[in-house]
Amino acid sequence: MRSRKFEMLQSVISLIVFTVLDLLDSVLCIVYAFLDVFIEGTSSPCYCHKRDTGRQENNVSETLYGRRNVFREIGFRNLKGLMQGAKEKGRRIIGNRWSDCSCESCVSWMKNGDDLRLHVVVQEPHTDTPSASINDHEGQMIENVVFLHGFISSSSFWTQTVFRYLTEDTKKKYRLFAVDLLGFGTSPKPKDCLYTLDDHVEMIEKSVILPLGLKSFHLVAHSMGSIIALALAAKHQLSVRTVTLIAPPYFPSPKDEASFLALGKLAEKRLWPPLLFGTSFMSWYEHLGRTVCFFICKYHRAWEFFLRQLTRQRELHFLITDTIKHTHHSAWHTMHNVVCGGAKYLDECFDILSQKGVKMTVIQGDEDQVVPLECSFNIKMKIRDTNVIVLSKRDHITVVLHQTKEFTQILESIWRS
Repeated sequence: MRSRKFEMLQSVISLIVFTVLDLLDSVLCIVYAFLDVFIEGTSSPCYCHKRDTGRQENNVSETLYGRRNVFREIGFRNLKGLMQGAKEKGRRIIGNRWSDCSCESCVSWMKNGDDLRLHVVVQEPHTDTPSASINDHEGQMIENVVFLHGFISSSSFWTQTVFRYLTEDTKKKYRLFAVDLLGFGTSPKPKDCLYTLDDHVEMIEKSVILPLGLKSFHLVAHSMGSIIALALAAKHQLSVRTVTLIAPPYFPSPKDEASFLALGKLAEKRLWPPLLFGTSFMSWYEHLGRTVCFFICKYHRAWEFFLRQLTRQRELHFLITDTIKHTHHSAWHTMHNVVCGGAKYLDECFDILSQKGVKMTVIQGDEDQVVPLECSFNIKMKIRDTNVIVLSKRDHITVVLHQTKEFTQILESIWRS
């Protein structure tokens, strides 16, 4: 009875809080329209109503412009139309938006033009002949493993964990690639990119697979990275040896409903737990999210300096630095176009991998509050040969960070098999 009352109270409070957030986001829509015109000379387009993206419709998630907001629906967006109709200055800033960071990492995309490459941490096998095609000391081929991180993370998620616990035998036989996905970590964060599933896959190909001529590789991915890994594996079905997904967000549903189902499940409007509230806040509210990124991500160097002074540590924990190394543009579009929009392609990817007999393993913690545990068993129902490993007393992050040595041993056994 007490639990039921608590749920009802939480529902009422959530309704009030998210109604206020609806109002604030609608007001900020008008405010940013004015500031963009005043500072940059033109108003940056937003997704408060459906607009032409200039890209193929199937590459862009419907959730970008399908998020309900009671105040937007009663006419707030008409006020923004008046703002956009105001006289513009006739000048336009080509670089990052005024609300984004302009440090070397964040504007690197401007210097390289169309030749963008992801930041990739490579750990070569411990041999005297580090060639991609040579044999190791026992006459066995060197194998490649590509690691993909999750949402608002970076390659550090792997280099600071799994890479440190590999056995010496594995270090001699495997070449490891930890990727900073497009728009995250120290990889380029282009302003004119929509960060679709195709964009992420093509950048991994361009930065890792094609230039190094990888003919065979294993894939390991966490959370959002699992969606990208599945698309990459399906495209390179003859090259991928094993696919290991950690806490993958997969909800079987009709293709035309998959995007909204993923948004509702992974970013449900709830105040508790805090991680879910943060996800819903940044996923449903474009302009509130931009405001948060303005105060935190734009000044990430200052925050890092302040936290180092406060903690008296030269190096901050990677989870802290990864959280602020992105732009709102990259995070917003990746969340909707990959996590939500990519959901409608997963069944097709599973069919391809199942036909090719690719070894699939899913690992998840039993206390995961971000991705429901049912997602792992949904994949098991889709590909019956999938090996599902549930680790006790682990959540969405500690599934890797807690008892990392044990987790690494599981990965090594998968590769060897």
